[in-house]
Amino acid sequence: MSNRRIAFGLIVMAGVLGSVFGQAPPNPVGDWQGTLHVGSAELRLVLHVSKNDDGALKATLDSIDQPGSNGIAVTSISLEGAKFAFTSAAIHGSYQGKFTTDGATVRGTWTQGQPLPLDFKRVGSAMKTPKPSHIAATLDGALDGTWLGNLDTGAVKLRIVFHLAATADGLTATMDSPDQNVKGIPATSATRNGSSLVIEMKQMAGKFEGKINPGLSSIDGTWTQGPASLPLVLARVNDSAELERRRPQNPVPPYPYRSEDVEYSNPVANIKLAATLTIPKGAGPFPAVVLITGSGPQDRDEALLGHKPFLVLSDYLTRRGIAVLRTDDRGVAKSGGTFATATTADFATDTEAGVAYLKSRPEVNPRKIGLVGHSEGGIIAPMVAARNPDIAFIVMMAGSGVNGEEILVAQTQLIAEAAGATHADAGKGAAQERAMLDIVASEKDVVALKKKLRENLAGKVPEEKMDATLKQIASPWYLYFVTYDPAPALRTVKCPVLAIGGSKDLQVPPNQNLPAIRKALEDGGNHNFEVEELPGLNHLFQTAPTGAPSEYSEIEETIAPVVLDKIASWILKQ
Repeated sequence: MSNRRIAFGLIVMAGVLGSVFGQAPPNPVGDWQGTLHVGSAELRLVLHVSKNDDGALKATLDSIDQPGSNGIAVTSISLEGAKFAFTSAAIHGSYQGKFTTDGATVRGTWTQGQPLPLDFKRVGSAMKTPKPSHIAATLDGALDGTWLGNLDTGAVKLRIVFHLAATADGLTATMDSPDQNVKGIPATSATRNGSSLVIEMKQMAGKFEGKINPGLSSIDGTWTQGPASLPLVLARVNDSAELERRRPQNPVPPYPYRSEDVEYSNPVANIKLAATLTIPKGAGPFPAVVLITGSGPQDRDEALLGHKPFLVLSDYLTRRGIAVLRTDDRGVAKSGGTFATATTADFATDTEAGVAYLKSRPEVNPRKIGLVGHSEGGIIAPMVAARNPDIAFIVMMAGSGVNGEEILVAQTQLIAEAAGATHADAGKGAAQERAMLDIVASEKDVVALKKKLRENLAGKVPEEKMDATLKQIASPWYLYFVTYDPAPALRTVKCPVLAIGGSKDLQVPPNQNLPAIRKALEDGGNHNFEVEELPGLNHLFQTAPTGAPSEYSEIEETIAPVVLDKIASWILKQ
């Protein structure tokens, strides 16, 4: 269910909004410097803020302790009262904070995977990048270019890309994880000594160490992140097309329908959400759906591991005469708000805001608005429909019928077995997961919870990763997810329901969840529903060999055509 459970530990940014400033708005123009503490490492950041001719703010960001990381483009920047925020698409980063009353400091949060405090202070002149005492003779540009490797984490297979360049300041490197939609992470350092290459990424406690082959065509090495080390062989990329995954279902413009980027407000959370609305050709009004993403920070395409499931789904539905609204999660891409502190219940209010927006569009039939939710979105859809009689129908794609604890225990067992563990060994891991989750479910005090978890996880989690692990488990989302039971909401849903699951889904097992969904709907007196297990499909509804998450990126198919047709045909029948 939870993409958090299998995600590789790269950094994604979010922030914490401060309260409204009660005096005159501060002036952000100028140079601002702060220090980011990442474990034992310190990274100094400098933000340069100025204005365009029309008075709009613009900025660039320097990471001065990382060679070659000056002038990082800031995609958007805003000041509302004392609230100050900026994002950088190049490094998939964002910052949100609040000016102090004297206007000389911004206190806020910089998050990459987990929030980190970061305060910026105004400076008269920005710090300069320190020059190296010498430039090694080996930095002759021989390694310049793009290098691609495949990292097998056991749970998933991820492509890792390094871009190397020799500069006057020495060898520089940036790192991409294209299957996670992460690009341009600057290396803390990159050093070549003869045939040895070391690239450090201190902001994620990562390091690549390798040996360069004599022909300069490959680098055989190891990726280390925290206590884990995995083999990683880099090969020189001669054609950028090598970096592109074949995704034949991705639609290519021009489209036979209208596509419009829109923005709307969630008044409950006081945030604005960014989305794409696709509208069929014709007079309308049309039936419409809000697509609801799965867990983890997702953009409007629900992009992961090189796939864009919601782009494919929205294209198919719109071609069949259904208007579709797909939205960036709060705090992700162009949407406002903070992702890190939100729960499933919070995301439900974002969905309700999307429904309200669709009602305002003349192209949409307000009596035929439904919800299509995948994974966690399959929890949110009935949650919203249970309290909103205006929802015309819901589609649950790999939605759950039992609480999060039951799902995570089953998920642990099945994914371990798919990775090669024996049934007995996988069972031991599942039992350990159950013991840990029982603590989470029973202890309501966060301080006491962390203490009990530390005792339970001692010897199972490396000490250097313990604090981060405890922070994740004690996060608002995790605590809510583990204990939330979807059955009461399902029993209240009166609109038509389509619940589908893949027979090879190892994250939300169909034999655990589909019967529970059926029973809850029957117990609530709902007679207009279909519950179906679809053979041969995984959690993403791809045709899959085993269903293991490690296969997701390797499969060219994004969503099986039988699924697309079933969803569209069922909606049009309603």
